[in-house]
Amino acid sequence: MAATIGQLRILLGTLIPFACVVTYIRLYFRFIRGKLWWDDFWAFIATLCGIVFVAASLLHIQDGGNIPQHAQVSVYYMCAQFFYAVVWTVRISMMFTVIRLSIFGRVRQTFFLMVAVFFAVWLILFAQVWWVCERQPGWKDKPSPQCALGLDVAIAQLITDVISDLILIVAPIGLIWRVKLQPGMQVRLRTVFAATAIGTAVSLYHAFCVLRYSGIPEFTAATLQLAVSLIVVNLPVLVAVIFRLKSDDSEQDNVEPFSTVIFAGTRTRKTGDILTTFGAATMPTQFDTKINVRIDQSTKSTWTDSGAEDGSEGSRTVGSDKLELKSFVAQEVYPRQD
Repeated sequence: MAATIGQLRILLGTLIPFACVVTYIRLYFRFIRGKLWWDDFWAFIATLCGIVFVAASLLHIQDGGNIPQHAQVSVYYMCAQFFYAVVWTVRISMMFTVIRLSIFGRVRQTFFLMVAVFFAVWLILFAQVWWVCERQPGWKDKPSPQCALGLDVAIAQLITDVISDLILIVAPIGLIWRVKLQPGMQVRLRTVFAATAIGTAVSLYHAFCVLRYSGIPEFTAATLQLAVSLIVVNLPVLVAVIFRLKSDDSEQDNVEPFSTVIFAGTRTRKTGDILTTFGAATMPTQFDTKINVRIDQSTKSTWTDSGAEDGSEGSRTVGSDKLELKSFVAQEVYPRQD
């Protein structure tokens, strides 16, 4: 048992801090390129939750003689709940990574809906821990209190892990099929697919340990799942950085531009996620927009006839200078760089 606790301490003291460092490297590259977005925010939140999990876990597995019993119970609850916090913030971050790579209005809306579903599942699992543990007598009085989560929690984790990871696997595949992507973007989407598959394998192992074991083996499996999750959530970004450095191509994050010809008018028209008012101004969007306008100039002259046959002065307009804005705007739309 002592060796197993020692292995757990090594995992807590090495893998998760290493995963946090990887996240900070990811944030650094995003920051210097001015591309921080919601996927980076949730990856950062995941690392904060991971740090709290490590601190609570180290308190939980040490000799509890110097810690009051009620504090040990609180530490166990922190371990259980911050485990869920890391797992689901990582999944939310990966879903936002897929969202920032997508360009279709309905597809993006569906992915945002999936983010809301992930939040709801997280809250349900959060409540389930309290529901299961508070009904069990006796575990809070043990020297190292730990609730036996049992079959219900294992089944809930298994179902939610499989469904959420399946969503994260199918989403990038759908994007690869629907749009023509540059090589850099294909690499990122395939990395999302591979990273999710790795996370799924580790989460299934943890669900098995919850069902079959308890105590330190279950804790070790949970720590391993968190470490792997915190590492794989950064793989799409780091792979993109490496790919860009090797290819020396700053446009590898872009979908190939598509063009839309829109005739001028006074109405507002929405194309995908683009909202543009023609004839007045162009509102800022999430896309980089280049508008080409052709202006034709024609010249006419005006002269005065002061020698008319009836003796009166008069003027005749032959023409005047005129600038004419043609009735079409050619618009090339580039999705926002990641």
